[in-house]
Amino acid sequence: MNSSVIYPYIVLDEQSATPKYQQLANSIIDAVRQGHIKKDQVLPSLSELSFDFEISRDTAARGYKYLKELGVLGSVPGKGYFICNDDVNQSLRVFLLFNKLSTHKKIIYDSIATCLNHQAAIDFYIYDNDFSFFKKLVSSKKDGYTHYVIIPHFIEGGENAHEIINTIDKEKLILLDKLPPKVTGKFGAVFENFEKDIFDALSQSLPQLSKYRTLKIIFPSYSYFPHEILKGFRSFCDKYAFEGKVVNWIADEPISSNEAYINLMEDDLVVLIEKIINSKLQVGKDVGVISYNETPLKRIILNGITTISTDFTMMGQKAAEMILTNHREHFEVPFHLTIRSSL
Repeated sequence: MNSSVIYPYIVLDEQSATPKYQQLANSIIDAVRQGHIKKDQVLPSLSELSFDFEISRDTAARGYKYLKELGVLGSVPGKGYFICNDDVNQSLRVFLLFNKLSTHKKIIYDSIATCLNHQAAIDFYIYDNDFSFFKKLVSSKKDGYTHYVIIPHFIEGGENAHEIINTIDKEKLILLDKLPPKVTGKFGAVFENFEKDIFDALSQSLPQLSKYRTLKIIFPSYSYFPHEILKGFRSFCDKYAFEGKVVNWIADEPISSNEAYINLMEDDLVVLIEKIINSKLQVGKDVGVISYNETPLKRIILNGITTISTDFTMMGQKAAEMILTNHREHFEVPFHLTIRSSL
């Protein structure tokens, strides 16, 4: 049987963040599930796939290995690869759309993929906080998916995000991380309560913060961070009589004793620590530091950086659970404070 007949069903999207080997496997699974590729159909060799689709031989091999693990693909030494089972149970197809691929977003992705455990095909896209690209991706991917899992964070244009999101079938929609206003209907959501989370975390750290006179939050003016964070910060400062300041550019901010800093971005944390050290001040004694989002490195730097962080693994697990059970709810992910030497 001619192996090239499967070529029309293999779709490799250059805009997708899904690895090419996974796209290759997903395309073949989808074609088998829809009956376009039958049992005993011969598949192209690794060399043919590599040449015809301009992918590495290793990518082709990983795609075939994945199909073998699912029990879809068989092989005979000297004869090649063929479909050995057309009873494909992978009926779930997920459109996963993230604003960026940071360490923490990767934790969410890995958690979703692990929990789904080959029970769904995932097409993964990143829109780099760009509303226009977000709109283009959502508009062009309106068909063929059982679930749409979206993280809606934007630098500009986010006030109109609900108009695009509301075009998606709400029975298929799961929003992650942020719950934007004006999204209507009954849909799934696994989110952070940004205003409440920072207020509660700072309240829990009040015994350590009490030795500082001024609290400063490093909040870049050109960023995707929700402004609800600033509301929670200001509410805390007002309630507990701290002098509060929003710092948009840490590189130009003078560092003084009796200040505590709340940092959101990893790059800003590096600049902040360098400035404190160059000022001959001691972290955790003269200047306090609280950083958003737990990472292994923050457990070690300067004997430990205090962090406030949501449970990103749980966020992914709850999203996967909603996909598998087709259940819709709004779940607020817990926020954790970890006190270390930097405070």
